[in-house]
Order: sequence, then C-alpha cells, then structure tokens
Amino acid sequence: MTVTIRERQPDDLPVLVTLLGEQQPATSYPQRWPLPYPAEEFIVRPGELAAWVALDDGEVVGHVSVTALTDGRMAADWVEATGLPSDGVAEVSVLFVAGGRHGAGIGGMLLDTAMAEIRGRGLTPMLDVVGEDTSAGLFYRRRGWRTVGRARPPWLPDHRPDLAFMLLEDERLEP
Repeated sequence: MTVTIRERQPDDLPVLVTLLGEQQPATSYPQRWPLPYPAEEFIVRPGELAAWVALDDGEVVGHVSVTALTDGRMAADWVEATGLPSDGVAEVSVLFVAGGRHGAGIGGMLLDTAMAEIRGRGLTPMLDVVGEDTSAGLFYRRRGWRTVGRARPPWLPDHRPDLAFMLLEDERLEP
C-alpha cells in the first residue's frame, strides 16, 4: 500500500459520496443515511479552511477537512457545552476512511495532516465525535484527545450516545 495525501479537488466529490455511503453501515458516520440533504453538503461545509483526500495508488480511500469553528455548524453547541470560546479554534471535520481500510494508518495520516494545517494557522484544534467509547472515540483518545464537554444536538438519533467535544490532552483554553 502506497498512501499519499493531497488537497481535495472538486472532481473527488462523487467518489467521496460513494465512499461515505459505503462505510456508513460499519461506522454509523454520518449518523443518518441517507442524509436529508445532498451528501456533498455534508462533505464540503461552511467555514471550511482546507480539505484533503488519501490516495492508495491513485484511488481515493479517505477524507478530512478543517473548519473554522466560529463559522461551523457546531460553534454554539461547543460554547454551551464547554464554556470555552470558539474564536481561534478550528475543527477537524469529516474524517472518514473507505470500508476495509480501517486500521491501516490512513485515518492517522489524515488526522496528522489536518492537525498540521490547524497548527500552521496558529489555531487550537478540536473535534467532535458521537460516543467516546465508539471505535472513532477510542481512536481519538488513543491519539491523545480528551473530552471537554458533551452535547445532544437535535440531529442526533435517540439511540446514539452524546456528542463529545474533544481537545488534545495538552491543550488549555481559557473561558
């Protein structure tokens, strides 16, 4: 496997929509499928600062983006749940890997890419995950993330655990 990361291009979107839908039954990400709006709007979000895809021998196998939290959909929930400011914070968003590729290090490569972008902009990285004890939540916790607040947004199905807002262990934000 030869995985490389490059900036997302507009013509990647059809493949990414397919990959997102194919991996959803195994990961429950996104929480609803099909989505009640075009999947392209889930992938490309307001406030997006940058986005990348992972390629394995030229085939798209993953995605991640970075969103300015103040412009994103979760800013008010973040402030209410954590008591922390949204200014100067960027969110690791829409991180997913093609089904059958989990555990191969692709998610870690994408996360590292997003983190380097956030740090390079002088911002504090954060993310949200449904369920701290899900495979996604455990992935982030193994990489040094901790929960700083929880929310129950209206889009979250009743049977799913709370949304956890996370910062890296060594991050400190002042309310």
